Amino acid sequence: MRQERLFRTEGIVLRQRDYGEADRILTLLTPGGKITALAKGIRRATSRKAGHLELFAHSQLMLARGRNFYIITQAESLESLEPLREDLLRFTYACYAAELVDSFIQEGEESSEPYGLLLQALHWFAQERDLRLWMRYFELRLLRFSGYQPELFTCVRCLAPLQAVENFFSAELGGVLCHRCGTQEPSAKALSVNAHKVLRYLSTRSAAEVRNLRLHEGTHAEVETLLQHYIEYILERELKSVAFLRRLRRELRALERERSLKGPSPSNPGARI
Repeated sequence: MRQERLFRTEGIVLRQRDYGEADRILTLLTPGGKITALAKGIRRATSRKAGHLELFAHSQLMLARGRNFYIITQAESLESLEPLREDLLRFTYACYAAELVDSFIQEGEESSEPYGLLLQALHWFAQERDLRLWMRYFELRLLRFSGYQPELFTCVRCLAPLQAVENFFSAELGGVLCHRCGTQEPSAKALSVNAHKVLRYLSTRSAAEVRNLRLHEGTHAEVETLLQHYIEYILERELKSVAFLRRLRRELRALERERSLKGPSPSNPGARI
């Protein structure tokens, strides 16, 4: 069947780069798959499409099939996620989520589930308070959709059900090993009982249930380190947005400590950080 040259679709802008004097090449995630599209003249001050095709924009698009790229002929925003553009930390979490999707989803693959997940994640990063928690939830969901969900319930070596004791995690083997097998695996790292419980919870519960979860800092740091190491092992590279996110969080924590040491502003004695 001959494909129509013009078609409509929703899309989310994952990545963009300048092209020529006034154009921009966009990587878009749509319900039908990941595509590369050319937005002609978008860098001109008079462009009507520019505001509808920013990073993480969720828009209705009219696309034409070109020789090398799809051509964006029309774009209209479906919703505004202003907090992502007003808050650097929220924006950076969105960058990390987009980079993950771009890395795991290949052009030509059906992506209706990842598309819905990313759209929901952008809402989480725009609205929720505990951004780290929602990123862990997103990572595990994306790993499941991509076929890389780590095994958390049975030992990946002996297949015995895992008990509530200190076990081990191996990125190379794709999941958790029981205590006995883990001590014999050089690539495995110790996994605390609490971190293991959190991983299981996040991988099996709904977003409404996750919203009520509160984690100790040590447990959260352990889960974050484990998942990011596992993802980098799968992708065989470090993610640019992760390094920037870590640096940004360090700087924000240092700024918060500095403000707390200074105490309330003299011009506003009642103010608190």
